[in-house]
Amino acid sequence: MEHEKILVLDFGGQYNQLIARRIREQNVYCELVSCDVPIDFIKKYAPKGIVFTGGPNSVYEENSPHVSREIFSLGVPVLGICYGAQLMAYTLGGKVDHAELREYGKVDIRYEKSMIFDGVDENNVCWMSHTDFISELPEGFKTTAKTEHCPVAAMENAKAGFYGVQFHPEVLHTKQGSLILRNFLYKICGVSGDWTMSNFVKEQVAAIKRKVGNGKVLCAMSGGVDSAVAATLVHRAIGDNLTCIFVDHGLLRKNEAEDVYRVFRTERGMNLVKADAADRFLGQLEGVSEPERKRKIIGAEFIRVFEDEAKKIGKVDYLVQGTIYPDVIESGKGKSAVIKSHHNVGGLPSVVEFKEIIEPLRDLFKDEVRKVGTELGLPENIVMRQPFPGPGLAIRIIGEVTREKIKTLQDADFIYREEIAKAGLDREIWQYFVVLTNSRSVGVMGDSRTYSYTVALRAVTSIDGMTADWARIPYEVLEKISNRIVNEVRDINRVVYDITSKPPATIEWE
Repeated sequence: MEHEKILVLDFGGQYNQLIARRIREQNVYCELVSCDVPIDFIKKYAPKGIVFTGGPNSVYEENSPHVSREIFSLGVPVLGICYGAQLMAYTLGGKVDHAELREYGKVDIRYEKSMIFDGVDENNVCWMSHTDFISELPEGFKTTAKTEHCPVAAMENAKAGFYGVQFHPEVLHTKQGSLILRNFLYKICGVSGDWTMSNFVKEQVAAIKRKVGNGKVLCAMSGGVDSAVAATLVHRAIGDNLTCIFVDHGLLRKNEAEDVYRVFRTERGMNLVKADAADRFLGQLEGVSEPERKRKIIGAEFIRVFEDEAKKIGKVDYLVQGTIYPDVIESGKGKSAVIKSHHNVGGLPSVVEFKEIIEPLRDLFKDEVRKVGTELGLPENIVMRQPFPGPGLAIRIIGEVTREKIKTLQDADFIYREEIAKAGLDREIWQYFVVLTNSRSVGVMGDSRTYSYTVALRAVTSIDGMTADWARIPYEVLEKISNRIVNEVRDINRVVYDITSKPPATIEWE
């Protein structure tokens, strides 16, 4: 099925993936591509509409990104956001100047009558992030919104289908921003909204059946949501011709290995091979404290274990990979088909012979992957599983990794996750976990002196993990978590809460 498409041209702004996600949320398929794609690519793509994103440049700078004026002769509606609006104005003969007073953050805005603001409250709040502003409109345009310091907060040439907004409708702080985007998509571009996850599942199952036929397929399953959903989708298409290898490196969260085996092997009847490799991994990690060395050791050992298990299975034709759309965007590659060839695979075992890679999720954002998992009937604890690093708990243990430290961290982390869920915060917080620090301190338990470890609680809110803010967990919830950890977990006598955002910190400690 050929879906209606919106093309999002990326000019390097911080919210650009978010724009694409907001469009997808309206049941409209879109792709984010570099702003320097040739005009012939855009013509061949045949979008129902085009969006110019924001960006850090000034349109009048010599090396700033621009577009061919021909793009405005395609008869396709265009929406410019922030830099994209300035670029539209500049390219079509308007003027952009440097503002004496930049606008950043929540700003009061007044909308005028316009199809793109249909149903939007006249007096409203938007999210601004700009230094330059449109000082002179191009011919045929009119102003449709203003703020105190921005005379052209929005503009349009409705007859041509060109719209520009200086603010960011994709950001949640812009009230009714989703409605503004929806108006552009449905009222101006005329889409019908044919991008749904139920359609996606049907189409992918059919495509995988056609591609694989009676071939044999192998999948490395980490237990994370991406590999779990990819494997389940392929399994629906080809059944027992899929074999999944689940490598338990001994660095998973409490009960995680058992949960994965139960859900996929016992309950769903998938052909799942569980490789118990904790001894191998922990042996390699003995005496290692430096974070980057830990990561490299675990990555290399994972490949070796996967290769050993794959050889036992014999010849396979295809390998399943849980690549998702942000991976494709961040790699700097354009769109490719559902199946891509062997030589394009990075970091996979080269000695495992297979013809091609199957990447059924490569067109999806993370939230869409979760929706597909739900559509496939996966349980909530799998679908809503938090991001978990490949090296596992090894990078949440500061210093050397030992079995004793792993057990301590697993128990503390289990309590933390349990209490967050009980408090109903598990959907609000993007990621939360415990870090076992390498610091010991004096404490008193009963009438005895202790000298035990300090653990740090980490919890952040985020959209995509690129930036994150520390979560404001209620004090009474933190108190309960702290009391339980200190009382129920050996070798811990102090609990601290990390209130650092990203940046300057990272979400993980190592």
